[in-house]
Amino acid sequence: MGAQYYGADSENGDRIEDPSENALFMMISDLNDSDNTFVVVQPDEDDPVRFASVAVLDEGGFEIVRRDTTRNEHDVTTATSINDIARDLTIWMATGDFPGRPTRQASEF
Repeated sequence: MGAQYYGADSENGDRIEDPSENALFMMISDLNDSDNTFVVVQPDEDDPVRFASVAVLDEGGFEIVRRDTTRNEHDVTTATSINDIARDLTIWMATGDFPGRPTRQASEF
């Protein structure tokens, strides 16, 4: 089994290690406006420098926050499509730089 790079935690205590797009979809689908209002996705490390959260909005839909202190990024958006949110978070996770993780190299043809 490979190393775990991210964890997804919901307010109700559910946790998924290194979540897939489908797992994120399920966690976001389970959100409600009473006792499970958010999911946080962040690297599995002490004091992570980046995180994303998805929270239920009172008026419907979701607020998505992405924060990366190393790049001075703080993005807040809203969306209604759980498919789009899960896909975007999966892409966001893949763009993170981690010590010890193999680096991606682009080759010229």
